[in-house]
Amino acid sequence: MKPEEIRKLTAYLKRVFQNPTIDVKARPRKEDSAEVYVGDEFIGLVYKDEEDGDYNFQMAILDIDLN
Repeated sequence: MKPEEIRKLTAYLKRVFQNPTIDVKARPRKEDSAEVYVGDEFIGLVYKDEEDGDYNFQMAILDIDLN
């Protein structure tokens, strides 16, 4: 993803989740997605649908995280 897209996604996710520690980072060797972090913890990926121009946030929740 382009740096401008990453900046916009970061601002959007911070606003929506009301969490200033959210950060979106470019992925090495991948241009269609970016990594999402809360502080230092990786929480998911944001993918861009090139056809529609939409973004998709995917987050896995592990069973051990629920305990």
